[in-house]
Amino acid sequence: MSSHGCPPSRGPRSEAIDPDVDLHVPARRIGTQGPRRRKVVAVVAVVAAGGAIGASARYWISLLWPSVWGTFAVNVLGCLLIGVLMVLVSERGVVTRPLVRPFLGAGVLGGFTTFSTYALDFARLLELHRPGAASVYAAATLAAALGAVWLGASVTRRLVDRRGAGA
Repeated sequence: MSSHGCPPSRGPRSEAIDPDVDLHVPARRIGTQGPRRRKVVAVVAVVAAGGAIGASARYWISLLWPSVWGTFAVNVLGCLLIGVLMVLVSERGVVTRPLVRPFLGAGVLGGFTTFSTYALDFARLLELHRPGAASVYAAATLAAALGAVWLGASVTRRLVDRRGAGA
C-alpha cells in the first residue's frame, strides 16, 4: 500500500494523470475549496462534454442500425476501446494528459456504451416471446464485452511494449 492508503499503481505517473479518485479512501477525497474544487469542476466538465459526444454517437448508430445488434456492437466496441484506453493511461503511462481518462473513459465511452439499452433490448425480446433470442443476446453481449476489454488491453500492452523495446 502507498502512503495514502491506495494500492500502488503500475503506471509510472498515474497520480499525475488520473484525476479520478476513490471516494472510499478518506485520504483521496477531494475537498470543495480552492484548487481542489477547480479540479473537480474541470473533471465534471470534461466528463459532461465527453458524455455528450459518446451519447450522440450512440444515438446516431441506433438510427443507422436500429436493432438489438446495434446496441451489441456499440457496447462491444466501447469495451474494446476502454481496454485500450486503460492500458495507455493507467498501466503504461503513454497518455499523460490529466483529463484524458475522465473525458474518454467516463465521458465519451461511458456515454457511448449503454447498459440500460442492453437491458431494455433484453426485456423487449422477452415481451416478444423470444426467450431464446433474449438469452443469446444477454450471454453474447456479456461474453463479447468481457472478451473485447481483454483483447483491447492485451493487444495494446503488446504494441506498447514492442514499441518501447524497439525504441
